[in-house]
Amino acid sequence: QQISWTPLLVLGYLFYLLLGAMVFQLLEKQAETHFRDQFQLEKLRFLQNYTCLDRQALEQFVQVLMEAWEKGVNPEGNSTNPSNWDFSNSFFFAGTVVTTIGYGNLSPSTVAGQIFCVFYALFGVPLNLAFLNQLGKGLNAHLITLERWVQKPGRAQVVQTLTTAIFLTTGTLVFLVFPPLVFSYVEGWSYGEGFYFTFITLSTIGFGDYVVGTNPNKHYIPVYRSLTAIWIVFGLAWLALVFNIGADLMEKFLQLKWHKPDLSLADGGTIKLEDEPEQPRIHIPS
Repeated sequence: QQISWTPLLVLGYLFYLLLGAMVFQLLEKQAETHFRDQFQLEKLRFLQNYTCLDRQALEQFVQVLMEAWEKGVNPEGNSTNPSNWDFSNSFFFAGTVVTTIGYGNLSPSTVAGQIFCVFYALFGVPLNLAFLNQLGKGLNAHLITLERWVQKPGRAQVVQTLTTAIFLTTGTLVFLVFPPLVFSYVEGWSYGEGFYFTFITLSTIGFGDYVVGTNPNKHYIPVYRSLTAIWIVFGLAWLALVFNIGADLMEKFLQLKWHKPDLSLADGGTIKLEDEPEQPRIHIPS
């Protein structure tokens, strides 16, 4: 009798969300409370040092700073800071739109820009999906070619596992291990922060807490963010294949069939097992 895996998947999905919520709350809530108390303490110290200001005026200024940050204007520095909408930054922003990363640190503020962004995403997101699909097929074709090149009779499963391991290892080095070294050097982040930014970006989660090329105190080469956008596109295709492999494995585990064997009494009172099917095997598709 086949056990339906859909309820199990729904329960597992809900459990995973609840588990994540509890862990994030445990890890982050105390730090948030500390930062909030620290910020309130700094405001009180500021008012004590500058008695010409009252709390209402300070709150209004903080609100102005928050609005400036939401519109992509860094409150540090002055009006000579590089524009957030030069060609390199605009190219990077266009890439975050069609890839649905959406960091949130920069967004169009004019009505015309917002309307254009809607229609640009309407056609750009399907175009990006089609492009990534073709790019993924190309990567998969190279895997198949590698399999055929090294394949020998009787070693199909070994070759398949080997090529998948090479694909995962090479992609991990190129897209997840080496880029954080570059970002750490250019942005001044720790390696952990660079790795965190790399995965959050390539998985299209895009929190926006870390974004390349936004530090007003650093001088970036003009093509820095454009090259980052190209790296993102190829990294998206690779990580999408990795996620597909993971999803395929999970589905195969959930779709395992448990059969209740038919028991019948044979001559002599012995119990005979009728045609027990072969257990399905889990394999990673090439």
